[in-house]
Amino acid sequence: MNTTRRARPWNFSAGPAALPEAVLHEAAADMLDWHGSGLGVMEMSHRGREFGSIRDAAEADLRELMSLPPEFKLLFMQGGGLAENAIVPMNLMARSDTRTADFVVTGTWSEKSCHEAARYGRANLAASSQDRGFRGLVPPVQWRLSDRPSYVHVCTNETIHGVEYGELPDLRGLGCDAPLVADISSHIASRALDWSRIGLAFAGAQKNIGPAGLTLVIVREDLLGHALPVCPSAFDYRTVAESGSMYNTPPTWGIYVAGLVFRWLLQQTHGGLRGLAAVEARNIEKAALLYDAIDRSSYYSNPVDAGARSRMNVPFFLADPAREGDFLEAARANGLLQLKGHKALGGLRASIYNAMPLDGVKALVDFMHDFETRHA
Repeated sequence: MNTTRRARPWNFSAGPAALPEAVLHEAAADMLDWHGSGLGVMEMSHRGREFGSIRDAAEADLRELMSLPPEFKLLFMQGGGLAENAIVPMNLMARSDTRTADFVVTGTWSEKSCHEAARYGRANLAASSQDRGFRGLVPPVQWRLSDRPSYVHVCTNETIHGVEYGELPDLRGLGCDAPLVADISSHIASRALDWSRIGLAFAGAQKNIGPAGLTLVIVREDLLGHALPVCPSAFDYRTVAESGSMYNTPPTWGIYVAGLVFRWLLQQTHGGLRGLAAVEARNIEKAALLYDAIDRSSYYSNPVDAGARSRMNVPFFLADPAREGDFLEAARANGLLQLKGHKALGGLRASIYNAMPLDGVKALVDFMHDFETRHA
């Protein structure tokens, strides 16, 4: 095993997660004085010219990065993905007189979404993989969609169980004209998305694009204006869109750092590719390296169906679970942090978001080989 240690450890946290080191350096340099303004970003008026330029650049760069069509509004909000489990139904549940939303449950986060939405209408369980331990996806042809749902909800990457949609479902092909709502929190900006299949997507920033406190909502214009009377004004998507995300004070620092990340992602290159195409190609390479190490081993295992494995979050288990503590202690000693699995699932987990370079995954794989040699 290569015992050379770099100055900074590799952070495999599922969130709040690692940020690109170049972004951290730039943010640190701007902390006291942003571009000669004499102010740090956290001290600026959110309605001032300086922050306005930061916000506008962040939106423009994300639109370019993710190829967002013009009919989608980009909202900078707060509350995280968990709050959106309530905010989405408060905005969309009344679109249909059935006051029903359909949910496809493939893990903990889509399960939470379904339970929360039931506070605002009827939450129909259209499909679930719980009977298989959330180890895969349910084919859309097996979904039991309700009659005229207000929307259909999926979590496109389940952080805890490590399950990801390789392709977004096509509701029109299922004879459903309801909008697809996608919780993309843990793989936003990691791969291309087919926006023709999405009505609304949301993401907490802290997993792949910035610090905790910022939430992104990407919503098609025709879905605005359906909020329930109980919906607070600050959470009404139409109000937020019409005010340019300035109805209340937005998370200014989070928007600034996310903007740096968007620019960093646009500048990425890999094998002749640029921007999101390069980012996705690198993520494929990183995930393949780690899964191959697990699959070739008799000591490590990953239970997720091969076609549903997440590129971002890789849970794995030791043949001897009693050794998990030893594994985590030795990993920390080798500069590999935050590898403990979620308490709901146990085991181990490596989150290899955009900011994790290939060298970090190689370091983990080398360590895993060494640990197996010493303990198998």
